[in-house]
Amino acid sequence: MFYVSGEIPRVTPFEPGLPGQVRRTADGKGWEPDTLILDERWLAVNIAGKGIVVFSACSHAGIVNVLTHAQKTFAGTPLHAAMGGFHLSGPNERIIPQTVDAMKAFDLKLIAAGHCTGWRAMSALANAFGDKVLAPTAVGKRYTF
Repeated sequence: MFYVSGEIPRVTPFEPGLPGQVRRTADGKGWEPDTLILDERWLAVNIAGKGIVVFSACSHAGIVNVLTHAQKTFAGTPLHAAMGGFHLSGPNERIIPQTVDAMKAFDLKLIAAGHCTGWRAMSALANAFGDKVLAPTAVGKRYTF
């Protein structure tokens, strides 16, 4: 079975959402800021003998907020992996150091960072976690647990 989250609580002081993001107004005639993208969700599965694998879309809520929510949701079960985009490119490059540092607390065995993570964040993740934990992902890549 898979678990689909509800709204992701914003608990970190450094993950601002997605600067510049907008949505249609309720009347459908205009646009309004939507930096928090509150309708974003994450997906998880408990892999026997390993722990929780968290699938994040683009982590507009911030990957640390996502992982914190997953850890609280599955209290007592370790987080094994984080997979998805971490949206640390462009305007969010400034939070790479805080994000990488905060991710260490989750003791992840696999970080499969994808499309919107950005090359600077990939480099910082590689320096912090090494090749045994960081596994850049792409369409068609297969992971076996």
